[in-house]
Amino acid sequence: MTKDINWKPTIGLEIHAELRTKTKMFCACKNDSDEKRPNVNICPVCLAHPGTLPVINKEAVKSVLKVGLAVGGKLADFTEFDRKNYFYPDIPKGYQISQYKNPLVSGGELAGVKITRVHLEEDTARSAHSDDFSLVDFNRAGVPLMELVTEPVIHSSSEVVKFGEELQLLLQYLGVAEANMEKGEMRLEANISVSNTEKLGTKVEVKNLNSFRSAERAIEYEIKRQIEALENNDKINQETRGWDDKKQVTFSQRSKEDSHDYRYFPDPDLPKLKLSELEEFNEKVLRQEIKETPKEKRERFKQNYNIKESDINFYISNIRLGSLFEEASLGLKPKDFQLLSNYIVSDIASLGEKGLYVNSKNLAALILMFVGGEVSSRGVKDVLCRMIETGDNPKAIAEREGLFQKSNEKELIKVADCVISENPEAVLEYKNGKISALQFLVGQGMKASKGSANPQILKNIFEKLIT
Repeated sequence: MTKDINWKPTIGLEIHAELRTKTKMFCACKNDSDEKRPNVNICPVCLAHPGTLPVINKEAVKSVLKVGLAVGGKLADFTEFDRKNYFYPDIPKGYQISQYKNPLVSGGELAGVKITRVHLEEDTARSAHSDDFSLVDFNRAGVPLMELVTEPVIHSSSEVVKFGEELQLLLQYLGVAEANMEKGEMRLEANISVSNTEKLGTKVEVKNLNSFRSAERAIEYEIKRQIEALENNDKINQETRGWDDKKQVTFSQRSKEDSHDYRYFPDPDLPKLKLSELEEFNEKVLRQEIKETPKEKRERFKQNYNIKESDINFYISNIRLGSLFEEASLGLKPKDFQLLSNYIVSDIASLGEKGLYVNSKNLAALILMFVGGEVSSRGVKDVLCRMIETGDNPKAIAEREGLFQKSNEKELIKVADCVISENPEAVLEYKNGKISALQFLVGQGMKASKGSANPQILKNIFEKLIT
C-alpha cells in the first residue's frame, strides 16, 4: 500500500451469514450446508413453482433479533419483507425476498465499528461455471441469510479482519450460525473508496471475499489501485469488482447498482409483522436465550483470572479449551492461573483433538504437584502425555513411571558424578568460565534422571562438585 499520507481509505462492509436453522427461510426444506448431492433439498416453494406461497421461518427471525440485541441495536416493532427484483439463473423467482425500508435491526456497534442495519433475506442458489456450460444447485436457494451492513467508518484492512472475526465469534456464541467462511456460510463484501479531502471518494464494491486473508489482501490491493489511478488523474468508476485469489488482483464485473435499480416493493405473499404482539419475539424472552457473548467473556476472564491478554483471546476462540481452563482453575489458587494457562495454550493445544480429553480435575492436581515441587516442568509434560493416553490420575502415573521429582542430594550426587565423568569437555569449559556449559550439564542430568531431578538442587550439586 502506498505511503502517501494524504490519501484516506474508507471502508464499509456488507456481511452475509447463513443462519443455522433446521429448515429454509420460507419452506420446510432441510437447511444443510454439508449436503454434497446437488438439488436434493428442494421443493416447489424454493424452486418458485407457480401457485406456491412462502411461510416465514420464526427461528430465523429470532436469530437476527438476538444478533441485534448482542450488538446493542434497536429492534424493529414493525417489519416486513420486500421483493428485490433482478434476473439471474440463481434466483428462480426473478426476485429475492429481502428487507429494505423496515429491517429487523437498526444501529448497534461491534468491535468499535458502527452498524447501520441487520436484516433477513433468502440465499441464492449456487452456480458452477465451465467453459461450455453452467450448472445451478438449488440446495442453497432459500436458506435464511442474515445481512449486516456497517457504516463507512473503517479505514484499514486490519480493522476489517478484526471486525469480521469478532462477528464470526459472536454468531457462533449465540448459536445462530456456524459462519464457516470456507464453506461459504459467511461471505464478506467491502465497499471501498479513497479521498484526500473530507468528502468520500467514489465507492467500489469488492465481492468474492471468502476468507479473512482474501479480504485483507483484496482491500489492500483495491486501495492501492484507486490511489494510483487518482494520482494519474484517472476516474474511479462506481462498480462491482471481484477478487481473483490466484492472481491477487481485483477485476471489473459490472457497474454498481443503486437501490432503485432493484425496484423494491413489499412482498404481497408475506404478512407484515408487529413484533411486540408476538411473545416469542419479546426482548426479555430473547435476552434470556442469549448466553455470554465474546465481549462479555473477555471482560470476565480479565476480571476473574488476570492472565495474559493473548491467552484470553485464545480461549475466546477455543471455547472447549477455555472451559477446560475454567474447570481446572477451580482447584487452584489465583497465583497459579497463569501457570495452568501456559500448559493449556502451549502443551495441550498442540495435541489437537487429543488435548480435548484431558480431565480438568487431574490437570489441576498435576499443576499442584508441580507447584509443590513433586514433579519438574519436564515431568509435567511427561505425566500430561500419560494422562491423555491412559486417563489415570497424575500421582499414579508419576509413581508408576518414576517421575516424582528427586530432591535427595545423595541420589542426585550419583547422577551428577555420572554426568561429569561422561562430559569432560563441558566440565572444562565451565571451569574456564563458560556458564552455558553448566546449563548443558544440568540438562544432561535431567535427561539421565528422566526429568525427575530437581533442577535447582542438581545445579547446586554441579557447582559444588566442579571446583
